[in-house]
Amino acid sequence: MRDSAALVFNATMPTNLNATPEQEVVGLLQDLIRIDSTNPGDGSGPGEIAVADYVAERLREVGLDVERYHTTSDRRAGAVLRVPGTDPSRPRLLVHAHLDVVQAVGEWTHPPFAAEIADDMVWGRGAVDMKDGVATILAVLRSWARTGTRPDRDMVFLFLPDEEAGGLHGAHWVTEHRREWFEGVTECVGEVGGFSFEVTPGRRLYLIETAEKGLRWMRLRATGRAGHGSMLNDNNSVTALAEVLARIGRHPWPVRITETNKRFLYELSQALGEDVDPHDTERLLSVLGPLAGIVGSTFANSAQPTMLQAGYKMNVIPETAEASVDGRVLPGYEDEFDATIEQLLDGQAEIVDLFRDVTLETTFDGPTVDAMAAAIRAEDPDGVPVPYTMSGGTDAKAFSQLGIRAFGFIPLRLPADLEFSKLFHGVDERVPVDALTFGARVMDRFLRTC
Repeated sequence: MRDSAALVFNATMPTNLNATPEQEVVGLLQDLIRIDSTNPGDGSGPGEIAVADYVAERLREVGLDVERYHTTSDRRAGAVLRVPGTDPSRPRLLVHAHLDVVQAVGEWTHPPFAAEIADDMVWGRGAVDMKDGVATILAVLRSWARTGTRPDRDMVFLFLPDEEAGGLHGAHWVTEHRREWFEGVTECVGEVGGFSFEVTPGRRLYLIETAEKGLRWMRLRATGRAGHGSMLNDNNSVTALAEVLARIGRHPWPVRITETNKRFLYELSQALGEDVDPHDTERLLSVLGPLAGIVGSTFANSAQPTMLQAGYKMNVIPETAEASVDGRVLPGYEDEFDATIEQLLDGQAEIVDLFRDVTLETTFDGPTVDAMAAAIRAEDPDGVPVPYTMSGGTDAKAFSQLGIRAFGFIPLRLPADLEFSKLFHGVDERVPVDALTFGARVMDRFLRTC
């Protein structure tokens, strides 16, 4: 049954019932960006209900039987759709996308929720994270419904809330409370992967995510002796915490080469015609260019202090001081990370609050990978699909707990000079129109044949 929440959108997409995915994807993305689904991560914000209604309406108007659902409140909403394949004996594929976006702060060239087209790009919050993926999936599904297209295997399409805050009200919730949706699912496809990286003129790698760093979000607390700021105090909580944070922030984490990293470096070296040494950080980041931010941090564990809180008056030394640290862990190096953090704490602070999420890594092989590669090469014969490790995390972490093999694949052919990694959560988030239409063609081909 349809929920009673009001729809809030300004439809701009073509009304042509024979429209192809590439003809609809831009208009769909504009509509999606104009629906504010900001998720600050503290329980405030509008939630995802309006954008979930939009997704459901766009699917229902072409006759698809989509289910709208809530998770932990009326504002936290999503949609799920099952599409039968021609061969029901094959394992099912989960295709997932999140509906929320991060806050749009700072000075934007174009308003973050206006979805304006300028310089051949669609501008706005969510343009690459990840309403572009939502629009691409919607465009493909609408085309299939109009043409009677069926994929080779059964598929589940899942649109989710709360990815930007860890998925506790989204992916983690549905894996616990809606297990029946995942019956027979062995693989999933979502963000962030399938985008191009021009190594040399005319030589493009397409990075498909096969691994993700794990999360270690730490709340650290140092305790000392409270007192007057004018007096001597050799047990100052702020000083102790500052020393701990300095050690963590400056720690030289050693380079670690996972199986995914090994394959990525091989393909990168082949494309360049020279061996790329991951220990030569300056050279590696130079080679990665616009991808340095999203890929450069995937050759070592990392921990970055991000927040500080202490004291309540200028002349009072507080009893406690607290800080937040964002830790990211490579697959296979979880124990090394935990032991290193304990060493860096050196008894001067304790971990009082820790959110952990798993690492992911799968091999770069099998029919699904072959279908991704074939779909890319069909649209870009010079493109070379390669695996890579995602520095952040996605909803795939939740699905992996059900034994589901995860890939990041929302294809985009990007201009060589676009600093793609800086667009995620950044000011002036935008995506090229040509990249969107390319992605719609590739995703349509991939999902029909995988």
